[in-house]
Amino acid sequence: MNSRIKLIKSDITTLHVDAIVNAANSSLLGGGGVDGAIHRAAGPGLLAECRSLNGCSTGEAKITKGYLLPCKFVIHTVGPVWYGGNNNEENLLASCYKNCLKLAIENNVKIIAFPNISTGVYHFPKEKAAAIALKEVESFLNNESSPEEVIFVCFDDENYILYKSLMGASL
Repeated sequence: MNSRIKLIKSDITTLHVDAIVNAANSSLLGGGGVDGAIHRAAGPGLLAECRSLNGCSTGEAKITKGYLLPCKFVIHTVGPVWYGGNNNEENLLASCYKNCLKLAIENNVKIIAFPNISTGVYHFPKEKAAAIALKEVESFLNNESSPEEVIFVCFDDENYILYKSLMGASL
């Protein structure tokens, strides 16, 4: 595992990093889970800026300011809803990570934090999602010198233990 990849169990809205990633819905106007938590913590400025972005397609990413969050930016990405794996879900999830990392480079982000994209109400199988996330981030970092650090932030024990296991297996 690339030494620039870290794992923590925390609330992503509290992190002092350059950018946090929001597992958003396509409207970018807030929702449940991490998306709702980020919008609540950032305050009304985030919603106002998101309204000007005209939504976001699945697998794509858009960037906003962090507003009242302790980070400079929020990178919003729309993960795929899991429909059994026959609707390009794996490639779309991989695109989320790639596109967020590309935006990070374009905006001089040194430290970026990712939540567990698509594993909540979108029902993407957690182990499969974690494996895709780790593979995409590691592949990206092996070819780029930035960002300096990528943090996977797990809110719950289940995802934290899963990521820890997968990261240990690839050491």
